[in-house]
Amino acid sequence: MTQQTTSLRAYALTRLALAVPMILILLSLVFLLMRVAPGDPVAAALGGKVSKEVLNEKRAELGLDEPVPVQFADYIADVVTFDFGRTITDDRAVLEVIANNGAATLELVVAAMIIATTLGILLGLITGRYRDTPIDVTGRLFGIFVYATPVFFLGFLGQLIFGAWLGWLPTSGQASPMVQYTLARTTNILTIDAIIAGNWLALVDVLRHLAMPAMTLGLLITGVLLRMVRVNLLQTLQGDYVEAARARGIPERNVVYRHAFRNALVPVVTMIGLQFALMLSGAILTETTFNWPGLGNQLVRYLNNRDYTGVQGIITFFAVVVVLVSVVIDFVNAWIDPRVRY
Repeated sequence: MTQQTTSLRAYALTRLALAVPMILILLSLVFLLMRVAPGDPVAAALGGKVSKEVLNEKRAELGLDEPVPVQFADYIADVVTFDFGRTITDDRAVLEVIANNGAATLELVVAAMIIATTLGILLGLITGRYRDTPIDVTGRLFGIFVYATPVFFLGFLGQLIFGAWLGWLPTSGQASPMVQYTLARTTNILTIDAIIAGNWLALVDVLRHLAMPAMTLGLLITGVLLRMVRVNLLQTLQGDYVEAARARGIPERNVVYRHAFRNALVPVVTMIGLQFALMLSGAILTETTFNWPGLGNQLVRYLNNRDYTGVQGIITFFAVVVVLVSVVIDFVNAWIDPRVRY
């Protein structure tokens, strides 16, 4: 076994070990924030229209009548066994909510990430290639605008222009009612289900509904990636090997695209992973704006109903996913750049 393989394995094991306390800290924060929220969550979720006996029975069912340390121990034990509890308002297992609505969020986030990565890398490459020109200035202003603008405002703007004024795209929902009821659900990811079923009309309908929320959420990250690619490309273009390539008479186009661009992408891989958490937070507002039936929309619904276990379960799931994605990105980065392991 080579030293390189050993170092990669040691790094992977160390990173996995560090993920455990990170997850534990996040779970503790979620637990404490839910406990310090004012008011009685059970009474608020049930609307205050039930008797005191029913309220006490529900509190006992949720374990809220136990001391806080016992509640915390039960909470950690349930998370370890992937039991996120049952919602108060509709008495559904949170894991069932995650399974039913998580696919819609995954579809939205993946589509948005594809758009953000494509636009961010392409525009970053163009602005870096034509530094200090009107193209560069326009690209940087665009990146600042899409990053600084609230995602819900971009959503409302898109609905107004492409939905109300031009009538090109639908303004809400994951698909038209006919497609929702007739399309066979295999994965609950409607684009994939439409492809599996060979229903191309349904696929077009789903993509039309997906276009505006995915673009809105994708633009949130595009500005970050644009700036990252541009800065790294400019730094890479100052490298000795780039000057050597120019001295050998290699055309500037090939110097930029074949030599500098590849090396400039190495830090971008890490940045894409780090922006995943921002993408999830943006998905909450995007799903609410476009009435997208994902976990973010469900989270807002449970927040409005002050559903204690529903909010706690979904936030816990988001926290665990963000940590796991961070670990995976660290693995990929260590595999691409061996210097990370030491």
